Amino acid sequence: MQEQLAKTNSHLISKQTPENSELDISLAGYDYELPTELIAQNPAVPRDSSRLLVVNSQNVGTETAPQHYIFRDLPEILRPGDLLVMNNTRVLPARLYGHKLTGAEVEVLLLEERQHNCWLALVKPGKRFKRGSQIVFTAKVNTDGDHPTTPPLYHSLTATVLATDTATGGRLLQFELPEEVSLLQLLDAFGEIPLPPYITTTEAQSEQYQTVYAQNPGAVAAPTAGLHFTPELLQKLREQNINQAFVTLHVGVGTFRPVEVENVTTHTMHEEWIEVPQNTVEQIRATKAAGGRIIAVGTTVVRALEGAATKGELQPFCGKTNLFIYPGYQWRVVEGMITNFHLPRSSLLMLVSALIGRQRLLNIYQEAIASRYRFYSFGDAMLILPEATI
Repeated sequence: MQEQLAKTNSHLISKQTPENSELDISLAGYDYELPTELIAQNPAVPRDSSRLLVVNSQNVGTETAPQHYIFRDLPEILRPGDLLVMNNTRVLPARLYGHKLTGAEVEVLLLEERQHNCWLALVKPGKRFKRGSQIVFTAKVNTDGDHPTTPPLYHSLTATVLATDTATGGRLLQFELPEEVSLLQLLDAFGEIPLPPYITTTEAQSEQYQTVYAQNPGAVAAPTAGLHFTPELLQKLREQNINQAFVTLHVGVGTFRPVEVENVTTHTMHEEWIEVPQNTVEQIRATKAAGGRIIAVGTTVVRALEGAATKGELQPFCGKTNLFIYPGYQWRVVEGMITNFHLPRSSLLMLVSALIGRQRLLNIYQEAIASRYRFYSFGDAMLILPEATI
């Protein structure tokens, strides 16, 4: 029953109010122009040296400008007793390069395992991949000329197309492996971390696209708001009695697929797997009871917490959600958030707009652009405090 509730589309639980303009539910209302040079190609080093734009009152974005900090200042900005909720998913080396039996090159992005060694994947070029087509993958070679540490029998893999998935345009790929062997065990040897397409000239190492607290493998993109934390910063936050809790949302196609309908209320998010454990629910309840504030680290945490609260109260949950949040949404758990700067016309931009208002957010983005903040996955961050929300 809980899983079905979490699968409820947000337009059933999101209420439009008379104050919301037509642009709030129009795709065109979420457009803005970004200079190409502000798309971050490399992460800040150290991680917590990134910039932090702070929205700390309802006047910010209307009458006043946001304040500018460095991310390592976070312990001085938050209050003792606040709770940071983080997404501990780990990005899979989900991008594989192979070839058809004809020799034609193929690029595959694994999205999720549907059955044992049967994966939903985006295939490029994909139009000719009909049922029965085969793709062969060869293990990567390290700098010594040897294959990575995999069983010697798996220097190559073959996958067969079982079907086309109409929801994503992807393919169901059955990897030919013995029952006792999981593709997950072999991905390090065959796959690469899938950086977003707008990162084109990076020098980043794969581990720089993982949070320092990444633990549960399953994502195909990083929960990027968490990339700014270092172990030292997390320790300073604990010393300030700013506590930490964890959820898991395996970032999938639902997060990064663009919204393509002009009326955003008709957009349907693809499902993503979440887990909100009992101990996190208890931490959130205790924090609120003591007067502390719930600060989500990233849009994925927002979707996980709100997706687990579709009955009206946060409950432990393990399953899938296709929750889509846009202006007019009735918040149940999250009070503030840390987030990166998102792409125009994206569901993530709409989610943040639901917290502070669409036009305010666009005004703040213009301030960030004027101040030369770095945007997107490897870019800078924004902190929206509870006192700034609508």
